[in-house]
Amino acid sequence: MPRTNGNIRIQVVVVVVGTALMGLKFLAWRITHSNAVLSDAFESIVNVVTGCFALYSLVLAAKPRDREHPYGHGKVEFISAGIEGALVGIAGIAILVRAVLALVRGHEVHELGDGIVLIALAGAVNLVMGLVLRHRGRRSGSITLEAGGAHLLSDAWSSGAMLIGLLLILFTGRQWLDALFALAFGAFILLQGVRVLRRSVAGIMDETDMVVAAEVVAILEQERHPDWVDLHNFRVIKFGTTLHIDCHVTLPWYYPLEQAHDRIALMERLVNARYDRDVELFIHMDPCLPTSCAICALDDCPVRKQAFRRRVTWTLATVLANAKHGLDDDGGARA
Repeated sequence: MPRTNGNIRIQVVVVVVGTALMGLKFLAWRITHSNAVLSDAFESIVNVVTGCFALYSLVLAAKPRDREHPYGHGKVEFISAGIEGALVGIAGIAILVRAVLALVRGHEVHELGDGIVLIALAGAVNLVMGLVLRHRGRRSGSITLEAGGAHLLSDAWSSGAMLIGLLLILFTGRQWLDALFALAFGAFILLQGVRVLRRSVAGIMDETDMVVAAEVVAILEQERHPDWVDLHNFRVIKFGTTLHIDCHVTLPWYYPLEQAHDRIALMERLVNARYDRDVELFIHMDPCLPTSCAICALDDCPVRKQAFRRRVTWTLATVLANAKHGLDDDGGARA
């Protein structure tokens, strides 16, 4: 809960600062009448709207699980990121349309010096906030903060490119460069929106984060005990900042229920102690089979049917399949 409350406080700051920056950018547009600056100001509207919805989603995701939501409310973060991605994409399209019209009809900018100063200030603030949000989102596993950080960083980079464009216009006097840079900003913003939307849809569809899954499997492999015979049918689902892991673990078939439960509880404690996320493990216990003996490293097994040959290393490639492992005649691993 403290980590979640920290995420909410950071998002409140982002909304307040974003609102101030929006006013700053529209002031810069009023001074310069630049389409490129106006495109940046339009994106700031999206920043504020999505920031408010992201704040709401973080507050909702922090609510404790209840009877109607046994896995908690974390899925709302994917919806928040999806809305943000869609709005960013719409803003990108609007900027592209306005830039094309400016190229066709012609457009004149003026008072670039003051506008350059204001855009530079706004870009610097967005850069700092974007880095903070992205770092916090990755540490806490919040896709809302990470998406917000990516959005602010894209805004900072576009502001930097815009400064270059405004300086070129200032020194060369070529007015058409304004619309050209607006086109580039619009395309960049549209691409960022599509990326955020794609990640949101992946989360809603429970797509496995292969990087996270590989990290958890590596922890289990490093801390592996001899009686953890096999691991398979491994799945990772994100619910907000919480990871839910389903897997099957093969244990000696003769273990009493209490002993088997203790071995599973040990796995859960190891993962939660080593991983900087809230992790829930739902582990199905499988009894070993005679074919499991070849990959079982338990020295004092009283019912061994065949000699131990080698252990199957747990990696993402070996644990995803829904089948127990064994060895073929050549000693290779098979599921």
